[in-house]
Amino acid sequence: MGENALAIGFHGEGTGDRPDEPTPGLGFPLRARPRLRSMQVFAVLLVGYLLGSIDFGVVVARLKGFDIYAAGSGNPGASNVLRTLGKGPAAVVLVGDALKGVAAAALGRAVGGDVVAAAAGLAAVVGHVLPLWHRFRGGRGVATALGVALYLAPVAGVVLALLWVGIVAVWKVASIASLVAMMLYVPAMALAGHRDAALYLLALVVVVVVARHAPNIRRLLAGSERTVEG
Repeated sequence: MGENALAIGFHGEGTGDRPDEPTPGLGFPLRARPRLRSMQVFAVLLVGYLLGSIDFGVVVARLKGFDIYAAGSGNPGASNVLRTLGKGPAAVVLVGDALKGVAAAALGRAVGGDVVAAAAGLAAVVGHVLPLWHRFRGGRGVATALGVALYLAPVAGVVLALLWVGIVAVWKVASIASLVAMMLYVPAMALAGHRDAALYLLALVVVVVVARHAPNIRRLLAGSERTVEG
């Protein structure tokens, strides 16, 4: 086999006379590569989901001797932690939940670029909403979704996060801030350059988060939604 054949094999576009011949420089058959790739993506999605399933609202409350499910609104999110435990613990929960999205998206990008990053971020949001470690009783997924945005499009992510904080500071209603941020999520990511499959996956992030806000939307329409102060 000449130098040209070796070069082609190294780049994955040809090996030798047999399809099961190890690819030079890679150590496994060419036809095994798609299967390996699929396994890597599956592993990333699984890790993303399991990361998302670590609910910092539950963990921080337990460290303080509280059952967050039995306190306030019963939701294990930063807003309910703020109502029941104060600003410090709520900030820890908010940052922790956002970092799950950052970590999942970073892992996804390392394996397969922005599309896998968006898919891993979606998996983390699903994990937050339906956490394996907490009997599938999760939060709304907003902080984790913002973490995904912060990693994939830092400027857009910062703008969305500041918008959320600003609305909460003025109106004291976290659900309004969350819904507004989700309304602008896909346009912000599109302006940041995300297209096609990655953008569709990020749209699914919005669908999951908004669907999880269904009880909040009903209370908003009835004028009975809780504020972050009580």
